[in-house]
Amino acid sequence: MKSNLSLRELIAKYDVPAPRYTSYPTVPHWTESPTQDEWLTSLKSDLKNSWSLYVHIPFCETLCTFCGCNNSITKSHQVENPYVDRVLKEKEIYFAQNPKFKESPLQLIHLGGGSPSFLQPDSLKKLLMGLHKDVYLAENFEGSMEVDPRRTTKEQLEVLREFGWNRLSLGVQDFNPEVQRLINRIQPFEVTEQVLNWGRELGFDSINIDLIYGLPAQNLEIMNRTIDLTLTLKPDRLALYSFAKVPWIKPQQRLFKDEDIPHGEEKRLLYEVARTRLLDAGYIEMGMDHFALPTDAMSKAAQENKLHRNFMGYTDQKSDVLLGLGVSAISETASCFHQNEKILGLYERKIDQLEIPTLRGHKLTEEDKKLRYQILNLMCEGEVELDEPQVSDIKVFLSEMFNDGLVKFKTQTKLQITNEGKPFLRNACMALDQRLRNQETTKRVFSQSI
Repeated sequence: MKSNLSLRELIAKYDVPAPRYTSYPTVPHWTESPTQDEWLTSLKSDLKNSWSLYVHIPFCETLCTFCGCNNSITKSHQVENPYVDRVLKEKEIYFAQNPKFKESPLQLIHLGGGSPSFLQPDSLKKLLMGLHKDVYLAENFEGSMEVDPRRTTKEQLEVLREFGWNRLSLGVQDFNPEVQRLINRIQPFEVTEQVLNWGRELGFDSINIDLIYGLPAQNLEIMNRTIDLTLTLKPDRLALYSFAKVPWIKPQQRLFKDEDIPHGEEKRLLYEVARTRLLDAGYIEMGMDHFALPTDAMSKAAQENKLHRNFMGYTDQKSDVLLGLGVSAISETASCFHQNEKILGLYERKIDQLEIPTLRGHKLTEEDKKLRYQILNLMCEGEVELDEPQVSDIKVFLSEMFNDGLVKFKTQTKLQITNEGKPFLRNACMALDQRLRNQETTKRVFSQSI
């Protein structure tokens, strides 16, 4: 069944606040935190095969006004070494508690931020030496770093390659000078091109570019030009994120005037134009907002239904445990979530006292585990097998989406997103989000779904 409604009407109907589902339950709906003993026990019991490591580097020299990340703005690089020392001390606290981290293959390390390229080459090398110490790298180990081309040097990339790191993710957002001015991120195309060329020259296997649609002053002409320039670079992967407008969380977004920001159909058309251009250029669409060349490992994982999603986003590497180090970093096991202190000073104080720097966490119930698995399948594969009791509930909850041809039952129990329904994937996932459905709140929490 195909909807009689236009895209404009569908967006007006379904553009509601919705989670992005990098986890389930989503962070605002975490309830019972594990004790420290319970958290450490879950790390031991759930680590059966391999693990991954995320390290948060919060520092940036300037504030991008669109940004929703946890960051610390400073031009003083004297903060680097003390922070690296504390991250490595946090790693040692965990290793002292759990010998499995030394014995089990480390599948992936990812540096995110903030801006990891804030670290000068010597500090970066010190960090990587410490992270690699006493670990057993998996045969197909992947080392990945988010880089800000404005602050990235060839020497930094050489350090990464020295340790066998093979992936880069370049923050771009948009190539238009006026958009860049409004988001306080002046980044000429040539700067991005130079860093990408360094990466290829040094032998990085996969290079990603991040773009954002829905930024102030963006229009179809600007988006087409940004895609033109992106295609000349031909990155292996590309993420095309929706601008998450959350000014109640990030006050710098209040600098944008509402009339400067594309909304509804106007915003979604920016994505659709870019998506069409990328598909025509040979990229494969996967999950939500992600594209990759057919030769990239991400495409192969998607085609084999091995795509995975966690707090780092989509990945082709799935492991038992994700350990997060650094301020605000989130960890996950099969049974628990855990987040570090979000305030840098509190994080530092706890590490100096040789404490695990816990802010909050969540112990997953058996229902949480089932729904987490189902939502991940819907987000990664576009379809999910439901239990018999869920079918009638889903039919009622998503009745309008069924009527509008956005979802359908592939079999009696397998729910599937249709091609027309892909823009509304987050809406469909809400049907499985029992914690969201059970909680009544008037507080603004999530960005709009479109």
